[in-house]
Amino acid sequence: MKKLLTFAAAAVLAIIAFASLGHIAGLLIGAALAYWSFRSFLRSRSLPGKLWWGIAGLAGVSVVLGNFPAVIGIGALALLYYGWKDYRKRKEPAAQPFDNFEREWEALMKK
Repeated sequence: MKKLLTFAAAAVLAIIAFASLGHIAGLLIGAALAYWSFRSFLRSRSLPGKLWWGIAGLAGVSVVLGNFPAVIGIGALALLYYGWKDYRKRKEPAAQPFDNFEREWEALMKK
């Protein structure tokens, strides 16, 4: 039952992440535009250039704010990643609690 619920939760998270791919792409494009315009704003020496890059930066920030639902998709991707990492860690065979004791006992009996 636990595996079924885990699989169902992973499926829901995957659907949410897949549905948010468009918003994530828009968020990345908007962030790149805002960063590029900020860097160009700092390098610009003329007032019209600073005005132009300031307007472009505001457009980039508005694109980022418009694609805010991407945060939900990024959260779903993060939960999927950490869940998969935990699943892979649990899948590895655990050491037996008395392995070390058995080795020590055999070494003691050989003496």
